[in-house]
Amino acid sequence: MMDGAPRIARSVCPHDCPSVCAVEVELLGDNRIGRVRGARANDYTLGVVCAKVGRYAERVHHPDRLMHPLKRSGPKGSGLYTRIGWDEALDRTAEAFLAAEAEHGAETVWPYFYAGTMGYVMRDGIERLTNVKRYSQYYDTICVGTCFPGYMAGAGRLTGVDPREMRVSDLIVLWGTNPVNTQVNVMTHAMRARKERGARIVAVDIYQNGTMQQADRAVCLRPGTDAALACGIMHVLFRDGFADRTYMAMFTDDPAGLEAHVSTRTPEWAASITGLSVAEIVDFATEIGRTQRTYFRLGYGFTRSRNGAAAMHAVTSIAAVTGAWQHEGGGVLHSNSGLFKLNKTLIEGLDARDPTVRTLDQSRIGAILTGDPEDLGDGPPVTAMLIQNTNPMEVAPDQRKVRAGFARADLFTVVHEQFMTETAKMADIVLPATMFLEHDDIYSSGGHSYLQVSTKLIEPPGECRNNHEVIAALAGRLGATHRGFAMSPREVIDETLQASGYGTFAEIEKTREIDCALDFEDAHFLRGFGWPDGKFRFKADWQALAVAGKIRKGPFEALPSFPDQWNVIETADSVHPFRLATSPARSYLNSSFNETSSSRAKEGAPKAMLHPDDLARLGLSDGAAIRIGNTRGEIGLTVAAFAGMQPGVVIVEGIAPNALFANGEGINTLTGADSPAPFGGAAFHDNHVWVRGAGA
Repeated sequence: MMDGAPRIARSVCPHDCPSVCAVEVELLGDNRIGRVRGARANDYTLGVVCAKVGRYAERVHHPDRLMHPLKRSGPKGSGLYTRIGWDEALDRTAEAFLAAEAEHGAETVWPYFYAGTMGYVMRDGIERLTNVKRYSQYYDTICVGTCFPGYMAGAGRLTGVDPREMRVSDLIVLWGTNPVNTQVNVMTHAMRARKERGARIVAVDIYQNGTMQQADRAVCLRPGTDAALACGIMHVLFRDGFADRTYMAMFTDDPAGLEAHVSTRTPEWAASITGLSVAEIVDFATEIGRTQRTYFRLGYGFTRSRNGAAAMHAVTSIAAVTGAWQHEGGGVLHSNSGLFKLNKTLIEGLDARDPTVRTLDQSRIGAILTGDPEDLGDGPPVTAMLIQNTNPMEVAPDQRKVRAGFARADLFTVVHEQFMTETAKMADIVLPATMFLEHDDIYSSGGHSYLQVSTKLIEPPGECRNNHEVIAALAGRLGATHRGFAMSPREVIDETLQASGYGTFAEIEKTREIDCALDFEDAHFLRGFGWPDGKFRFKADWQALAVAGKIRKGPFEALPSFPDQWNVIETADSVHPFRLATSPARSYLNSSFNETSSSRAKEGAPKAMLHPDDLARLGLSDGAAIRIGNTRGEIGLTVAAFAGMQPGVVIVEGIAPNALFANGEGINTLTGADSPAPFGGAAFHDNHVWVRGAGA
């Protein structure tokens, strides 16, 4: 220890929860850390952080952490590697990329990344190499492709009510989010409002998860039916005199049209779709209607469905009917990602971007790597990849195609990682990566309003290098020139901050954060919503909806204009009588933390939750070995009886390592990669499946 006691330093959790928490870290000396806790001085984090991040020392100092560059010495997937030096690793990578480019053209190389870190420099700097080299561009669909457009279809701007306003809310509706597992700070603020002012908490979800169990009202509906519930609620609001007609006349586009539309969306209609009782729907709607200070915290989970964008638009519309936006502690927050407006020209090399270069869809990686001509277009096959910050061999949908694609003999892959993940095991070259305490970066979050900087607190172990260093070193070998490659992360951050109007790195470093919150009127859209006429759009114009860089996908022409249940989900049928959702686990974050022994111990072996009535019909007992399958494949795991959901639903929390499943194939073997409207995405919670005993 240092002078007998640890030193406490400020940092930022890099994970996409989406809190991106301000944290305090114990520095023990000898390049070691102790506990990590939420920063007490930050009025969003309030000293609280999730348990998995609190144990972050287990990740930083894990004995299995990658320490040296490796080259593959056995078959792909075998995990057999030989240690090499950095120069050899980078030279081999550059030679392979240049050879691929010479044979097929630059678009044959596809740099692939995502949000393993939310730091702008370490996450997005790979785009600078993509743009300078004219490699295939990257369309990031896997997370927000359905939810962001659904929210913007109504509000017109990706901002919402400050989450700190929950302190004065009287009703907090947590819809399609399980913050006990995924965003603990939301629960901190909600529980404080309950304690200090008697606020009630309502959770809307598809099973009795940790958040539902702590709620005053738990609304447990069938997967993919959220829009039906929202329409049923709005029917009651209009019918029973809870609609704020004065507010709607000022701030919405077509309240009369909406009222006429939902007049046929009765509670009885909604009950038949959602599986809820008429009384549940009416009581919930009445509670919303009687409570001006109703705060809707809308998650991502209920939009991970083929009708997710329509569902988000429908649920967001409720607060516009009641006029909750007018009141402190009332309104909606889905994401505040639109607050920050960072100029990322330097980080991403946008000054070198060529819009004629083809763009490949992140969620379609299996189809792309197996040569689907619809995805590849007129361009060449992908024969070389650089992967940072993501683990597609576990997290991408349609896993059998993903596995087949990575197994191709003609695909050269380099993976820059912290652990030997499933994806790293398919690589030709593996490079050891730093963790967030071992480099500088800058962060923002959709869950709050703080722009934060994080500085290097400890030295990287072994030969680990940060993402920026790797990209710059490869650029030199590939003949890619851009001034960003010659700069340090700190210099990139400093220039980006100044170009964005935030001052210098040195200035923000003193306070560690800038609160970018809007004032009350703008946060509540009282100066108008984000559309040119300032109106919230009940009647969504999906054709006019533009999201920068997004490509229209799926049956977007058929999206309902007024809020409605859109029946494009993968419904149960005689062959696949169950609906599967792959909900987030408490101790994993996608596939992050599934390498740590404490998280594995807390989660245990992968299991499928089924209603006891379903088990009885199938002749299965609690704890039995089962198989779950559909046309995309099948997996093996155990079953757990769970009465806290409707019959016909299967919940598998994850993502557990593929190796923990009976046949070595993980949960995303069952999820589809077809693109939902309007801009693509991944429908992780929208899968029909069959369930059988392991020996059947």
